[in-house]
Amino acid sequence: MPQMAPMNWLTLFFMFLMVYMMFNTLNYFMFLYTPQNKIYLKLKKQINWKW
Repeated sequence: MPQMAPMNWLTLFFMFLMVYMMFNTLNYFMFLYTPQNKIYLKLKKQINWKW
């Protein structure tokens, strides 16, 4: 079974940090610009979360 490449823990930490920041920015921009079409607005009225 292949082993992980010998990387420094600091390099690995920064790599995971960059992936984490990338997913957070994608999530932010995905919900920032909401489409204003009729199907989306109809679905938005049907979904009523309780929190």
